[in-house]
Amino acid sequence: MKSQAYSSLIIDDEPPARARLQKLLEHFPETFRVLDEAKNGIEAVEKINKFKPDVIFLDIEMPGLNGFELLERLEKIPIVIFCTAFDQYSLKAFETNSIDYLLKPVRLERLQQTVEKLSSLKTNLSSSDIMSVLKAFYEQKEEKKMTSITIKKGEKLIFIKLDEVTHFEADEKYVTVYTNKENHLIEQSLSQLESKLPQEFIRVHRAVILNKNLVQEVQKYFNSRFVITLNNNRKTSITSGRSYNTAIKDWIGI
Repeated sequence: MKSQAYSSLIIDDEPPARARLQKLLEHFPETFRVLDEAKNGIEAVEKINKFKPDVIFLDIEMPGLNGFELLERLEKIPIVIFCTAFDQYSLKAFETNSIDYLLKPVRLERLQQTVEKLSSLKTNLSSSDIMSVLKAFYEQKEEKKMTSITIKKGEKLIFIKLDEVTHFEADEKYVTVYTNKENHLIEQSLSQLESKLPQEFIRVHRAVILNKNLVQEVQKYFNSRFVITLNNNRKTSITSGRSYNTAIKDWIGI
């Protein structure tokens, strides 16, 4: 362990994830000195070049510029600690002495392991090093397709098949998963879900991800939006967000 705290930068597109990690890092003031945060890859490149941190905590999946694309733009790559919402089965690629990862939501006990591992982590990793690790990661991620979602109810775990899910909807701090029979609150954010769900699901609004297989009809709406009716008991109607116009057009083929 170096004598001075590692200057650190937190890079994540989700404000709650950044805030949580910042709070946890405060437990290790002798190890980490957080310089700043970045909410996307482009901002992160600017801040890395400006501050030249020893360590970056890097979200793998971000809109616009993902973690790998960000690293490709750097002349000098600092120590990288990846942060990911992907399940454990996808993470074997990171179990190496050169790279570490934190599974979201980050736990204090796991961060302690990172502190203990820091001295063995490599600095100045090349793009080829990163590419090989992330390539293995995505290959493992594709090996097992997500088919259900796990919901904790007190001491019980409930498994809901994804083909029964009509849509996910965010409301302030919570996300609700809807089926024809019932609905449940879940801990994962929409961004976390979006990165893991199979291609049958599409995000049509900042607060909604829906199951394309359970859509009854799509109608054009004003301001480049669409009204999407689900084929469920309630015939749920969802108005899309303008920023999702291109993805929806690609889906419906217009």
